[in-house]
Amino acid sequence: MSFNNALAALLVTISGAALAEPNPDTKPVKLAELYVTPYYDSGNSPFSDRRQVHVGKDFDPLLVSDRLEDVLKARDLVLAQPDLVTPMTMMVLAARLYDLGQRDDAVFWFYVAKNRYITLMDVIDIQSSGLSEPAQAMNSFHELLGPIINSYAFCNIANQQAIRRRAFDWAKAHAYQAIFLSQLTASEGGDRKVALERSYASIAEGMAKESAYLADPKNATEILETRRKNHVIEQFCW
Repeated sequence: MSFNNALAALLVTISGAALAEPNPDTKPVKLAELYVTPYYDSGNSPFSDRRQVHVGKDFDPLLVSDRLEDVLKARDLVLAQPDLVTPMTMMVLAARLYDLGQRDDAVFWFYVAKNRYITLMDVIDIQSSGLSEPAQAMNSFHELLGPIINSYAFCNIANQQAIRRRAFDWAKAHAYQAIFLSQLTASEGGDRKVALERSYASIAEGMAKESAYLADPKNATEILETRRKNHVIEQFCW
């Protein structure tokens, strides 16, 4: 995806256009309501009235819990052994942290999950490696959870930019080791380490362009006005 297309998609989510139609009486959005088969059901979807998590036996009982301490234990498991934690697990972690009021932490893990998945796509041939289902799931997480996370994140652009840089640094320091598994097919049979570094460089370039765009006072003002018009402030900036 080109930078212009990526930026356009981002502006849609942070302006509130990706959410429901604007409503002056909209209440604060305090829960991330989404259903992404087979990994996550928030329990308030048309498909189920109870939360369900299926990302891994060590994580499922912690991430399904309504106790903050359990979800933080799941986060600590990721921090302790990050090498093979899937991007889908990190997306569910982000959703649960949002639900429990840890919204900056939710933004961080959402961005880490995105970065981890981008590097996987850039290095591995997704179709040949049998990863079509996770790819579809990640697209769904981006479409359903992304507007919620970014609508909150851009309440404070400076804070959003700081979290985005920190998430990138963490993702780069903890490369997704699944990229190097022999059972996964490398894109075009290339050198995986070279492709990974090229992927990091591409992400960093996109971040720099985004930062430059947001640093322009005219652009920042236009974003804020659109968010006010769409009642994103009332929904997310509390």
